[in-house]
Amino acid sequence: MKCIAYCLAKTFNFKELTDYITQNERTALYRDTLHIMKEDGNILVFPFGVVITWGVGHDDTKRFFDNIRPYCESLHETPFIDEFSFSVAHESVKIHSDHIYLTEAEPLEIIALSHGIAQSVKLLELEQYAQETIESTAHIPRSIAETGKINMNRRQIARMRGVLFLVETDINMNFELLDTPEFFWEFPEFEETYFTVSRYLETRPRIELLVKKLAIIHDLLTMLADEQNQKHMANLEWIIIWLIAIELVIFFIKDILDFIKF
Repeated sequence: MKCIAYCLAKTFNFKELTDYITQNERTALYRDTLHIMKEDGNILVFPFGVVITWGVGHDDTKRFFDNIRPYCESLHETPFIDEFSFSVAHESVKIHSDHIYLTEAEPLEIIALSHGIAQSVKLLELEQYAQETIESTAHIPRSIAETGKINMNRRQIARMRGVLFLVETDINMNFELLDTPEFFWEFPEFEETYFTVSRYLETRPRIELLVKKLAIIHDLLTMLADEQNQKHMANLEWIIIWLIAIELVIFFIKDILDFIKF
């Protein structure tokens, strides 16, 4: 059987989505998690744009995605996907070679594991977002290293600062999703199950790497701000120089006119 995680969008309109699904499916709502019980398996929906299917067939999954599409905000053209196999009736919960060993098909155990998997697939989105931003702006430090300046005008620099700021803000806002979910305040006995999958998927080291990438973006943002300030100061200096020059010209013209009159 397959467990497949999909990051479909930046977020869901979770309240409206929950209202819609509960009218049409057999569901249970936990803290920030909607559990949908299908005939052939389970579907878990998380507010941050992630859906995880457990044992649900491809056709049923596709129909479900078509139904929830109107509730997706910033839908990804290509979803981020992580896939596992799983089996039931083992002595303890563990993961090896992308195979999940469940003790039983108990909903809370599945939800605990799903929290760790959902964070991991959301992290894929943030990692790619940060990496693409760094690659798209790699020419900026290269230009400074080669010429000592950024070959962009003030408007271009302002736009790039805006883009970088949006990326930095978006990633920072999602960092709280990567903490231990509040679900385990109510069900602390399943917290170790969550940590089992988090350790396997190396969530903590990946978050630390993401923080370093975010620091690079922040440094680029600071660099662009300094460059923009320097260009602004240079423009002010030229304005002052031209004003002084105009004042001198006016002064000499006035002296010449006074001399002619005399």
